[in-house]
Amino acid sequence: MKKQSATSKTKVKKAPKEKFLFECAWEVCNQVGGIYTVIRSKVPSVINKWGPENYCLLGPWFEDQASAVFDPILDPNDPILEAVNIMRGNGFDVHYGKWIISGRPRVVLFNPYSVFDKLADIKFKIWEHHGISLPADDDLLNQVISYGFLMEEFFKTMLHQKNFGYQAIAHFHEWMAGVPIPELRRENLDLKIVFTTHATLLGRYLAMNDTKFYEHLPFYNWEVEATKFNILPLVQIERAAAHGSHVFSTVSDVTAAECEHLLGRKVDSILPNGINIKRFEALHKVQTLHLDYKEKINEFVMGHFFQSYSFDLDNTIYFFTSGRYEYHNKGYDLTLEALARLNWKLKEANLDRTVVMFFITRQLYYSFNPEVLHSRAQMEEIRSVCEDIQEQVGKALYLNITAENGPYKFPNLNELAEDYNLLKLRRFIQGWKSNKLPSVVTHNLKDDAKDNILNFLRTSGLVNNKEDKVKIVYHPDFIAASNPLFKMDYGQFVRGCHLGIFPSYYEPWGYTPLECLASGIPSVTSDMAGFGDFVINNIPNHQEQGMYIVQRRSNNFHETAENLANTLFEFAKLNRRERIALRYRSEEASQQFGWRILREYYDKAYEEVVKR
Repeated sequence: MKKQSATSKTKVKKAPKEKFLFECAWEVCNQVGGIYTVIRSKVPSVINKWGPENYCLLGPWFEDQASAVFDPILDPNDPILEAVNIMRGNGFDVHYGKWIISGRPRVVLFNPYSVFDKLADIKFKIWEHHGISLPADDDLLNQVISYGFLMEEFFKTMLHQKNFGYQAIAHFHEWMAGVPIPELRRENLDLKIVFTTHATLLGRYLAMNDTKFYEHLPFYNWEVEATKFNILPLVQIERAAAHGSHVFSTVSDVTAAECEHLLGRKVDSILPNGINIKRFEALHKVQTLHLDYKEKINEFVMGHFFQSYSFDLDNTIYFFTSGRYEYHNKGYDLTLEALARLNWKLKEANLDRTVVMFFITRQLYYSFNPEVLHSRAQMEEIRSVCEDIQEQVGKALYLNITAENGPYKFPNLNELAEDYNLLKLRRFIQGWKSNKLPSVVTHNLKDDAKDNILNFLRTSGLVNNKEDKVKIVYHPDFIAASNPLFKMDYGQFVRGCHLGIFPSYYEPWGYTPLECLASGIPSVTSDMAGFGDFVINNIPNHQEQGMYIVQRRSNNFHETAENLANTLFEFAKLNRRERIALRYRSEEASQQFGWRILREYYDKAYEEVVKR
């Protein structure tokens, strides 16, 4: 990818009136994974470029997801509605309206179940025309194939509308939206096609199962490997979409090599993922928000750890990692090894610092650990009694002061509190204190014995011993405001932490470190993640801006773990003033990743596709 200034501020050049952009993705109005964030966050900047009248998104209609964020459009003069009505007349269930997000873009949503009776014919056509044989009993694949068929019908209908009159560009994201591309090319429609793979399907499987994925990448036989993982039809669809597009793109140089070897085509454009900065922007409130949400994390930490032993919260910093549970791909294995080394380094240096590390991911579990919940509930009871005593003593002290006639003598505060509350507090504390070690995991996992994170912690002895400088909290579910342990949403939790750790082995882009940056939180990622690779090539002095990159490409596992441990150790040594200054620099640095700037890569891809 050619180096482009990430800080350049160019005046937005409006798209010509004669061009129309359709953006197609399985995650339009359908929150499943990372593509949803990409599409949703990009919309305001796209509308700023194209205008609301030259842009429309295409997605699937799942009523439970879409109905809450969808308002129908009923304008009879709208050419898109005219095409939708024609499709409805042909028996297809199609919905047209506005997506209730920033920018209020127009969307056409197709109900895949409405053509399930045609699946046999749809699949036969795909096999007859493109040689892809599709199984009959895969429900997700059936939905995707039906969605692709309906998009194909929409474009055929739309482009034959006399009052449409635009040069149409269609941008398809991922294999699930790319199903109609081969047939659209076969029909020779006047439609310029961009296809973006955000991560190849086969690459993700291979990386999870081969610790030397990148070294072996040039030597894989894609068909043999796809058959082994039982995903051959899906990979064939992805390859057909890549080869059928006019412009083939991906999100990073890291993934570009993967595409060339596994999909058999070099990418034409790199389209890095940006972020909607306004959603995170806090300006002078960055530090205030951090303190507010850190206090909530403090409450959890007190309830979780202090029943067994305590430590100084003023000298405690919070690290976290989050994402899908892909132990090797997400770098959880590397993070754990580095934390074990960090624990040793902190003890050897006798540094007055405690690190609490949170693993926020999703694993199957039965329920919250009842002891963890009970401890938190007991803490709430202790807090309540303390507040009662505080109020009672405050009133009694005030009365004592105002009633005193002679030289004032400060009273014994113990005598101002009622014996009932003091006894109640003593009983609560005695019932709460425990000789057990604080639990590492907050839930009862369904397969505790086979969990890689827990097994590493047990083997390494990193199990929240009192003398350990690094404490672990493994929370096998995503954080939401309804969570009884944290009582805040994920974004607030991130702001309350001090450092995010994401040293991925396989990460086509990586939104989590970027979201940290926008929240004013420094983070660590790797040069094997698309975001990390982009930072190395485009952002000078990135470490001073809160973007730490560990080198995985040129180092072995143990060298990288040692380097990561050293990075964490140096961060732990920062004093509060230094951390605050870094927090502000991080938030400021995130401006370089706003869609207003990174959308330029998309603009160039659209200019290129029109020429082809």
